[in-house]
Amino acid sequence: MSCQEPVLDESVLDAAFPAWQNSASSCCKVDVISQPITYQEFFLTYLQPNRPCLFGSHVTSQWRSRREWVTQDGKPDWETLKQLFGHLTVPVADCKKVEYQAQPKQDMLMAQFLTYWQDLCTRGHPADKPSLYLKDWHFCRSCPDYGAYETPVYFQSDWLNEFWDQQYQGEDDYRFVYMGPKGSWTPFHADVFRSYSWSANVCGCKKWLLFPPGQEEQLHDTTGSLVYDVTSEELLDPVRYPHYSRDTCRPLEVVQGPGEVMFVPCGWHHQVFNLEDTISINHNWVNSCNVHMMWGFLQSELSRVQQAISDCTDMEDWHGHCQVILKASSGMNYPEFLDFLTCIADRRLHDMQRWDREGEEHPRRHHHRLDLQRLHSVLCTVMEDQDFQHVSLEVQSKADSLKNNLEKVHL
Repeated sequence: MSCQEPVLDESVLDAAFPAWQNSASSCCKVDVISQPITYQEFFLTYLQPNRPCLFGSHVTSQWRSRREWVTQDGKPDWETLKQLFGHLTVPVADCKKVEYQAQPKQDMLMAQFLTYWQDLCTRGHPADKPSLYLKDWHFCRSCPDYGAYETPVYFQSDWLNEFWDQQYQGEDDYRFVYMGPKGSWTPFHADVFRSYSWSANVCGCKKWLLFPPGQEEQLHDTTGSLVYDVTSEELLDPVRYPHYSRDTCRPLEVVQGPGEVMFVPCGWHHQVFNLEDTISINHNWVNSCNVHMMWGFLQSELSRVQQAISDCTDMEDWHGHCQVILKASSGMNYPEFLDFLTCIADRRLHDMQRWDREGEEHPRRHHHRLDLQRLHSVLCTVMEDQDFQHVSLEVQSKADSLKNNLEKVHL
């Protein structure tokens, strides 16, 4: 971890969630941050308003991965990567195939993937060869002691990975490494749980197509499915995509170079292309600024589940079955979301109580207070939700207990 900490002053304390939707939708450019800024500057200018930005390579200049995984001419160092990780099994997608609106994946030995990649590059990336893309590799889980990078201070208030580390003791997380040849790509999507994401290029170059929240509504077909490729000519079919207008649905385009870090706000749909042979490190994360969007996403996904099995409402514990399906389809359900809130709240309360006992004015105190304010606010919203009334009495009792603990604290 970085020696810096995400520190806020008292001026940011506000129990209300930010009304960022309009400012995000009107965003017309992506700022490039070429010099260091403070965490609070990032928080107020980009994180809370939900605006994208691109950090310069100064953020990643000290990373071990940038020293060891890259040759002097800026290319992937295949031989070093084979020596370090060749024995590991990694997930690899085929960018030239589509199955169920996704690129099909297979497990492959890293050495095998690197041999393919090196051969492809040597041959000049011929169009008749598969375009394989190592994606969503849980690198920190596979190599916990390697220390390939440090999470930049701007992204360290990360409730999602904090919870997963506590809940699964390192068995799962939302920290990934991607490696892909020139021409590999990721289809149009929004990130898991409507989280934020950050993506740092260890080497290579990416092109991002970013769509502000709301524009994706034009990119659904008549069945409600999102377009797979926003550069496809199929979007011009008014019968299939009746809401699409090239004049009003235009992405922000960003080219991200070596060492640079892209901040993608929550709810911004995007598509990404590797313009060169590229290695990147990516995290998904949630915190006090977008936890309400995460809750809204779960509400929306539960509504879809309920609609899909609406003909079975007379079955025993229909609401319980809906929660089981929600967990399977979206990765989290209402009881686990409460566990998520409880985990973060307990850790913040523990720190605050310890600092009070020791009389310490810790630099993260104001950030903790903000976290607790927002946790209380979203918890109240959860407890008022009609579908939450159908979870078990044990879960509802946990919610009552958490609410009482939060209200004992002077926020």
